[in-house]
Amino acid sequence: MTASDREVPVPDLRTRLQRAGEILRGRDVGALLVGPSPDLFWLSGYRAPALERLTLLLVPARGHAVLLVPELEAPRAQTSGVGDVAELVVWGESEDPIVRVRALLAARGLQDGRLAVQDRLWAVFLLRMQETLPAARWVSGAPITRALRIRKSTEEIAALAAAAAAIDRVHARVPDLLRPGRTEAAVGRDISDAILAEHDEVNFVIVASGPNGASPHHETGSRTLAAGDAVVVDIGGTRDGYCSDMTRNYVLGAVPDGYQEVHDLVEAAQRAGVQSVRPGVTAEQVDRASRRVIEDAGYGALFTHRTGHGIGVEEHEDPYLVDGNVEPLEPGMAFSVEPGVYLPGRYGARIEDIVVVTGDGARRLNQLDRDLVRVSA
Repeated sequence: MTASDREVPVPDLRTRLQRAGEILRGRDVGALLVGPSPDLFWLSGYRAPALERLTLLLVPARGHAVLLVPELEAPRAQTSGVGDVAELVVWGESEDPIVRVRALLAARGLQDGRLAVQDRLWAVFLLRMQETLPAARWVSGAPITRALRIRKSTEEIAALAAAAAAIDRVHARVPDLLRPGRTEAAVGRDISDAILAEHDEVNFVIVASGPNGASPHHETGSRTLAAGDAVVVDIGGTRDGYCSDMTRNYVLGAVPDGYQEVHDLVEAAQRAGVQSVRPGVTAEQVDRASRRVIEDAGYGALFTHRTGHGIGVEEHEDPYLVDGNVEPLEPGMAFSVEPGVYLPGRYGARIEDIVVVTGDGARRLNQLDRDLVRVSA
């Protein structure tokens, strides 16, 4: 594999693994065990399938990382180039991979030490490892992977910005796809095609028309769009390993009674949230900044979700902008700001952009206008 084929350059992966080792040593943990997941991809550059056959990345506090893969998946792993940053160990179809894990740990003197387990390693594998390594002390690996990934590097921010620009271009095409008589599903298929023209894969498509817009995670379905519908369109994809996520609102023909006021309120709340972002402000303070605008207008009970979620190699990751999260924001953190108001049986409105914390404030990665878009019916 050439450098240009990689989603993550080898020097970046080596730096990530070195940082992981530093954190492990600082926490007196001998190794981090990672199953197929975004964490494994982030650390090694390998997109491992989650199978009943064990794939495991072993990141020791000292020494080189090891990727254990089933023989069936060895060609895929070798083609990925993961061998440039981790020793590739293949287990045969008739072997017990847990025995291999024990041997790898024993060779490093880690069989009776503290071992951190990443949170998406299947329980069936973890339970067997715990039986096979009774002297080991098991701890959660989530704080370690969280510390590694929560602050994005300059290169990661550039990748997120490119993904945001790509989804901006998709949303710019949405008005041409909305018209009375089309179903949400038909519009969703066209949007999926547009996402694939700008990304490597589609992560999700929400087309929520009329009363369906009052359900924040509506499943795009068979409802037929009609004149006078407000339509919430929330879409995202993955481009070069990093995610996009963006929501805008559209109206077919005449604006429904009260909808412009609701939309303006949501836009004001979103603006207040973004303006509150700066280093040292807590995650919950951003949530409160957006929520206060909606509450002061008497719609607080109709804003039913957190204000935002982190984003990177996953659509939803730390940090989360929600009441009770007192974690201070730091430069390099990236997340959505997406307040919404949902009137059951009538309509909903949500505006979502991805922002990055800078040294003195916030940078919006999405640039498309946030005004309500009216589409001729």
